[in-house]
Amino acid sequence: MDATRPILNVNRQIKLVRGTLIFALPKGGKTREVPLPDSVARRLEAHAKQYAPVEVTLPWGTSTGEPVTVKLYLTLPDGTALSRSRFNPGVWKPTIRATGIPEDRRNGMHVLRHTYASVLLDAGESIKALSAYLGHADPGFTLRTYTHLLPSSEDRTRRAIDKAFGEVQAADDGPEAGDGLETA
Repeated sequence: MDATRPILNVNRQIKLVRGTLIFALPKGGKTREVPLPDSVARRLEAHAKQYAPVEVTLPWGTSTGEPVTVKLYLTLPDGTALSRSRFNPGVWKPTIRATGIPEDRRNGMHVLRHTYASVLLDAGESIKALSAYLGHADPGFTLRTYTHLLPSSEDRTRRAIDKAFGEVQAADDGPEAGDGLETA
């Protein structure tokens, strides 16, 4: 990883196809790069120290595709891949119930994606950049979904997520941040 441009590469997903887990390209069939905020990188690092990534082998693209082995950060206790169909009922929904938050569509796992988008837009990220980060084919779709069009920068994106996690550094708050996107 280039420390001057921390990036998360989204290059595969786990899909359940006719009862078989496979690796496949992300939604829309295209890979993408997403700025990786320091706060998220630290949490991934801490998670990996506590729960070592596990090598998992799955077929690529179809149930009979060429086997591919990658290290996964989230697996089931037996070391097999964790799919959305297992995560939602086994982890997400019990956690929602335990917190007392209503278990409905507004509080589904997909809300994390909308929260990410909302935080970035609130911090001034552009629809075009957000569209790329989310993997949308059309920024117009992103605009219709999130309704804002604001200035962009990868550093602003990282600061927005850091701020959401409560990890804002004083130097990042004022004009001295130097991204040239100060507003009146």
